[in-house]
Amino acid sequence: MSISTALPAAVPAHFPRQIAVLILVVVACSFAGNHVAARLAFENGTGLLLAILCRSGVALAILITLVIWQRQTIRLPVGTRRWQLLLGLLVTIQSLCLYSAVARIPVALALLTANSFPIILALLTWALGGARPTLKSAALMLFILSGLVLALDVPGVLAMEGDVGANWWQGIGFALGAATSFAVALWVTDHKLSALRGSVRSMFTMVIVFASMIIAGFAELVPGGMALPSATPGWFGLGALVLLYGGAFSVLFISVPRLNMARNAPVMNMEPIATLLFGWVVLEQMISPAQMLGGLVVITGIVILTVRKSA
Repeated sequence: MSISTALPAAVPAHFPRQIAVLILVVVACSFAGNHVAARLAFENGTGLLLAILCRSGVALAILITLVIWQRQTIRLPVGTRRWQLLLGLLVTIQSLCLYSAVARIPVALALLTANSFPIILALLTWALGGARPTLKSAALMLFILSGLVLALDVPGVLAMEGDVGANWWQGIGFALGAATSFAVALWVTDHKLSALRGSVRSMFTMVIVFASMIIAGFAELVPGGMALPSATPGWFGLGALVLLYGGAFSVLFISVPRLNMARNAPVMNMEPIATLLFGWVVLEQMISPAQMLGGLVVITGIVILTVRKSA
């Protein structure tokens, strides 16, 4: 078909490095606020499936409006349907895995483990024929991750756990599952669906996530997964979660073909740092001097990443 032969010409050019990094910083902060709001909602009785259902529903409404406003066709080109289905399932798995990890281990540790996805993405891109990470890029990723370890006080968290049991290992496994599924989702988006209009691609992704949550809810796959908030703060948390996630997800997946994620994805590593800061303001969680130093290390790494002329 003529549609298939025209796809390569439709691939959008990448944003300038500074603009791409700025977009990712805003997205990372929004996702961080989403996690803090989620913690508030869950502490007040909100079910896991309900939270994902609400946030995906709002994101879906936004994306449908955008598709109608742009007068986009919703017919998927031949050869992209299976990749679109895979993308939706991957995002569904990532959402479930991340919240399952948060339910089993400390939130900071879950986010630290889940934010290993830039390294997984870089290795996946290389394994599937992409550019090999340079030594400087690898060293910078390790530098950023070392700052995250210090900022999140991982040794202290592990020491407080005492006798680590199966629940802890399950949480780590779920967090790694979230990191892996998200990295693969970004690779699929960038390499298999980049020619598809971002609003349409994201809309179908949210349709799959939304439908999956409804099915899981009716099947009662997660006990209490559809429970309503039991107190007013829970409703506030649920509302903030929906708005922050919906906005961040829409911006990320609409823009991702132009963000050069294989190069710029490490910027998203600032999400746990923003989570610590928002948690301090909203949840009154104190930040130690060592954690502040770790945050400085991460921010320094991001600045270096931004100003570098080559990855």
